[in-house]
Amino acid sequence: MPFPRYKSEFKFLVRLIIPGIFILLVFGVASGQDDDVVKIDSSVVILNASVSDGSGLHVPGLTQKQFRVFEDGEEQEISFFAAEQTPFAAVILLDVSGSMEERITLARAAAIQFLDGLRRDDVAAIYSFDSKVSLIQPFSNSRDVTEKIFDLKSKGMTVLNDAIFVAAGELSNRPEKRRAIIVLSDGEDTLSKRSDEKALKAALSANASIYTIDMSSASMPVAQRAKSQGALRKFAEKTGGTFVKTPGGAAMREAFRQIAGTLGLQYTIGYQPASSKRDGKWHDLELRISKPGLTIRTRKGYNAEPAK
Repeated sequence: MPFPRYKSEFKFLVRLIIPGIFILLVFGVASGQDDDVVKIDSSVVILNASVSDGSGLHVPGLTQKQFRVFEDGEEQEISFFAAEQTPFAAVILLDVSGSMEERITLARAAAIQFLDGLRRDDVAAIYSFDSKVSLIQPFSNSRDVTEKIFDLKSKGMTVLNDAIFVAAGELSNRPEKRRAIIVLSDGEDTLSKRSDEKALKAALSANASIYTIDMSSASMPVAQRAKSQGALRKFAEKTGGTFVKTPGGAAMREAFRQIAGTLGLQYTIGYQPASSKRDGKWHDLELRISKPGLTIRTRKGYNAEPAK
């Protein structure tokens, strides 16, 4: 049974601190038709790209002819291009480790706000992580949240890499081609079985962009905080997502306003790599636009699955 969202604690937080910040992945009104989901053969390399101008605003109306894709420095022939508003699948990862004690309430309220922005065909799942990764709410387009989210307590170590690895695995089984992992964490991994590189590889293989929200405390030692923020920034930059520095106040709202603007409409570009490149190795990707002065945010490469 969904927990009533009018609880005073979270109603106050949502209204005061994070109004609208998690509309970043809402791409307009979905038509509700099955063909709204971009369906591409799994052997095609897909890049979901956000394009912004010098002011950080989204640039609409670009055409396929204005894009060029390069793999390992060699130009590729684009076989698929779409700029439509399509459904997305997202996994929200809530850090509930011991170091997050003072900020769990804020992270929890943010997850609730994100669900409130889902369109009919968008889906989201919620996981928490401390010394282990736990499912809180499975994929659903429901705007209601399970009571489990209010039982979360700060404890244990931090398995950030493992959480991203699990989220990527779940997203790889989804039909939606636009996929995102939203991480709310102080960024300090202390116990994962997987390395950050393995977690990053999993996200790239699932074609998932990672959006990292820095929840680190101002009281954290400078060197430790820089290391934690660096880890979150790396996940975002390598996958074409966004790193948002310590949330709070007007600066936080402005950051998410810009994210919403640039991600309001993504460009989906696909190409068929040569069979010789399906070698299980890393391949660099570069996306260029003929129109000058624009910033492109997309993934930086992929690990080719060996040919079967």
